[in-house]
Amino acid sequence: MKSSRLLSILLLLQTRGRMTAAELAAELEVSARTVYRDVESLHAAGVPLYGDAGHSGGYRLLAGYRTRLTGLNAGEAEALFLSGAPGPAAELGLGPALAAAQLKLRAALPQELREQADRMRTRFHLDAPGWYAADAEVPFLPQVADAVWNGRVLDVRYRRWKEPTDVDRRLEPYGLVLKAGRWYAVAGPGPRTYRVDQILELAVTEESFEIPADFDLAEHWRRSQEDFHARLYAGEAEVRLSPRGAARLTGAVAVAFEATAVAEDGGWRRAVLPTESVEQAHAFFLSLGTDVEVLAPPHLRALLATTTRTLSATYTPPPS
Repeated sequence: MKSSRLLSILLLLQTRGRMTAAELAAELEVSARTVYRDVESLHAAGVPLYGDAGHSGGYRLLAGYRTRLTGLNAGEAEALFLSGAPGPAAELGLGPALAAAQLKLRAALPQELREQADRMRTRFHLDAPGWYAADAEVPFLPQVADAVWNGRVLDVRYRRWKEPTDVDRRLEPYGLVLKAGRWYAVAGPGPRTYRVDQILELAVTEESFEIPADFDLAEHWRRSQEDFHARLYAGEAEVRLSPRGAARLTGAVAVAFEATAVAEDGGWRRAVLPTESVEQAHAFFLSLGTDVEVLAPPHLRALLATTTRTLSATYTPPPS
């Protein structure tokens, strides 16, 4: 544990430059006192690590000092190769760079770790899109990525779902997110989220921009997903479900079922489930057939009753 933490301190200082004991402690989730002891251990090992006092002080490595990858354990080496996603990297125009980086990393590993990393790469393959999702053409992804790297403003023609469908937008692309096989650009002003495959035309301008200092892409995406799900499931329905019907629930609906379910006779359970809209709920509960009974709201139950009567009339054979 301590050896791993010492290596982490070296890599943090190597990549970020000067850091205070408080910053290192927060990054490593330890106390500042632990950081002080670790720094003393690094000093004793001959690492050229220096500390400066004062308001702008902190720890830093001697200019030009670099640690080697000898501190990697087997799990870390395997994880590094598993994290390399060749498909998304190629879409970003970074396929050759990823291959070169993995080659250099492999060459730097000891023989035993190299064999374990190779085994990991041959045993696992990442395929993010769902089974029934067609691969979307994303012709402007490399240009958007380049604008993200270089802080360039984009003028785009964008297709959205509501009228008017095709609109012109000036985007300051803060970052890219790959979600379920689709690329999304998070861009100012706002920021707002745009599907990259819905960009119809694109021009890279000479205008530059600065990402707000307090913007964190991962945190922004997490909050936006929470907001999306809060808006998505605006209603709820009280239902009874058979064991087979309950087994077909997925995602947030399955979570809500487990949180609210009350056992009834015959293995059935009563629960309150989130719904997007009356239309969506109507279609979903019809798909469960006789494995569900909707108890409330009354208008949804009435709509399902009308539909089942219509289906019954449609499939009832005429009298002979």
